[in-house]
Amino acid sequence: MHNELFERFFTGRTRDFLLRGLDLALAEDGRDESSLAVFGPADRARAAIVAKQDAVLAGGPLIALILARCDGLGDREVQLACADSQSVAPGQVVAEICAPALNLLQAERVILNYVTHLSGVASLTRRYVLAMGKTRTRLLDTRKTLPGLRYPEKYAVLAGGGCNHRLSLEDMLMFKDTHLDRAGGIGPAARALRQGPDADRLAQIALEIECRDLAEVREAVAQRPGRIMFDNMGEETIRQALAVIPPGIE
Repeated sequence: MHNELFERFFTGRTRDFLLRGLDLALAEDGRDESSLAVFGPADRARAAIVAKQDAVLAGGPLIALILARCDGLGDREVQLACADSQSVAPGQVVAEICAPALNLLQAERVILNYVTHLSGVASLTRRYVLAMGKTRTRLLDTRKTLPGLRYPEKYAVLAGGGCNHRLSLEDMLMFKDTHLDRAGGIGPAARALRQGPDADRLAQIALEIECRDLAEVREAVAQRPGRIMFDNMGEETIRQALAVIPPGIE
């Protein structure tokens, strides 16, 4: 089953980090002495992954990728019964696998760890997205991800119907309180960008400014960033801030 979302997300840097993470996870599990004692290279096995509860699937294409990273002992077949971002019900078969027994036993825990964790992220994301209903609000993620799982977790957010914030520090310029306090405010921080040695290159990268109060929001609007983030504001302040942000700024 082709998964367009997975193929679009995991390209270049994101795919490189994904594959390195899969290899590390397999290496972390070590040599499976128990299976090697009772199974031979010619033995084959079948397995099915079955949902235990209502969920949104994420990580299905990883099954074949993880098996492919194991020592090659023969053909591996993976049949996905549903695509990522689809809802699954208890008892529903998610995937069927036929592979060398030693490969399957080596990969099974890594496969299940990835698929269950990412499906959990996607499922919770879907709950929040549905709770927002038909509003114009979009749900964004953060960089507060598990080390080594940044890209898979952010992919799972997409599978659940959410949106990605910056994937890494270099994807977006973002002035937070630390930067603003050091520079002396939003205006000086923006001038530091425009007048620095990399001004032309940095001008091509989206800018987000974090604001703590209404005065900072007005300062930020004057700099025409792509996005303004409200930092721990109350509901009334947020309503006032939204009223002064013009179209074109998120």
